[in-house]
Amino acid sequence: MTSVAAKRDAPPSESPSEFVKAMSLTDATMLVAGSMIGSGVFIVAAGMGRTLGSPFWLIVAWVLTGVMTMLGALAYGELAAMYPRAGGQYVFLRESLGPLMGFLYGWTLFVVIQTGTIAAVAVAFGKFLGVLMPSVAPDVFAWFPHTTVAGGTIEIGLSAQRVVALIVIWFLTWINLRGVETGKIVQTTFTVAKTAALALLIILGLTIGRNAGAIAANFSSGHFLGSVDFTGSFAILFGSALVGSLFSSDSWNNVTFAAAEVKDAKRNLPLALGLGTGLVTILYIMANVSYLNVLPFAGQANGADVLARGITHATQDRVATAAMEVMFGSSGGVIMAIAILVSTFGCLNGIILAGARVYYAMARDGLFFRRVGALSARRVPAWGLIAQSIWASLLCFTGTYNQLLDYVIFAALIFYALTTIGLFVLRRTRPDAERPYRAFGYPLLPALYIVLAIAVAVCLLTADATRAQAFSGLVLVLLGVPVYYLWRKLAAPVPA
Repeated sequence: MTSVAAKRDAPPSESPSEFVKAMSLTDATMLVAGSMIGSGVFIVAAGMGRTLGSPFWLIVAWVLTGVMTMLGALAYGELAAMYPRAGGQYVFLRESLGPLMGFLYGWTLFVVIQTGTIAAVAVAFGKFLGVLMPSVAPDVFAWFPHTTVAGGTIEIGLSAQRVVALIVIWFLTWINLRGVETGKIVQTTFTVAKTAALALLIILGLTIGRNAGAIAANFSSGHFLGSVDFTGSFAILFGSALVGSLFSSDSWNNVTFAAAEVKDAKRNLPLALGLGTGLVTILYIMANVSYLNVLPFAGQANGADVLARGITHATQDRVATAAMEVMFGSSGGVIMAIAILVSTFGCLNGIILAGARVYYAMARDGLFFRRVGALSARRVPAWGLIAQSIWASLLCFTGTYNQLLDYVIFAALIFYALTTIGLFVLRRTRPDAERPYRAFGYPLLPALYIVLAIAVAVCLLTADATRAQAFSGLVLVLLGVPVYYLWRKLAAPVPA
């Protein structure tokens, strides 16, 4: 049996010609931006606000998230240009830190990072469809088997919103089974639409939606900064609050998974990463400034109307919907719900499209189900798409959103930091390798990204609100170690 370790320096087992190089620079940039913009930016400001306690720290959190995301993208650009292959980050880790680390990433991606994100965004899609159709409710069906776990915080079962989540996951899986050309058309179309919708929300909030009362309450010297106890406990709270903004900005690396399908990938991948993350960072910061122009930051959980509930207690945390309701009444809420449905639909398509490419690369190395390492007649990893959707569907039965955020972000941060460490390793071990693009600001900026990612991960492990999920995420990663050795023993790489 050929070992995975022996294959590390060998030419990649997948032939690039097997995939259709269908994505232009525009398509790749839209995949970056579209995978990032989902439901988070329209929701998470409420929970972040309750934790942080002031408009100033809310904006700081989004700025820091944007800086971290762009630093990561700048570092990944070098790796993507070096290894423009199906699997992206899995390949980067395999080549720099060895096959075990690559497998642990792929394992965690399948168990929680990618599928957890799919489930969370799909549940959010059902949540916002409930605005248009009240019958799409979050209540678990009494006739379907159900139970509560984690001290009653998670209710496992089926509800109308979860049924909608399952339908949209499988519909988009079917779309992507039809070929990358179909998938990229859906992705680019919906990304353009939702980017325009988010930009319009920002413009409206900064112009006709300006609320003198909210501006006075949010930006006066006493309220803007808030009263913060600058101790270690605040640093931990701040780090835990970043879960929302980091989740909203996550999946920017997904374009590297589909690198084999990008035209002139050595040039276009670094550009797409930089352009996509830069665009979304600006939109996210300005969206939160827009919210603060329309809604008072602090609100009451039992407030009589939208303004009384403010940002921190917006109904079901739907901050963007609340802002539109202030501007246009009930019709504004309907308009915003439609815009968010478009946004989550496009986000789900990008994440579903990209994830299966990682499982394909793993299977080619003998580290995932053998069938997943073959392309269909339409030249897509069909079995990878199907396996991904089965597991994501099971996660939908938990109905969670915030809990999945904690699992996803902690695990993702670990591998973002490790992959960037791999950049330093490859600079030392393969100094003569072709590098069409070199990471901007190396070594300072990549090192800063590693420090920031590790710092946030530590905060998640220590904060009361996120400790249990973060620790569970760490356990999931470590469970991959025995799985790796078992899989190596029982399986062999797929023949080229």
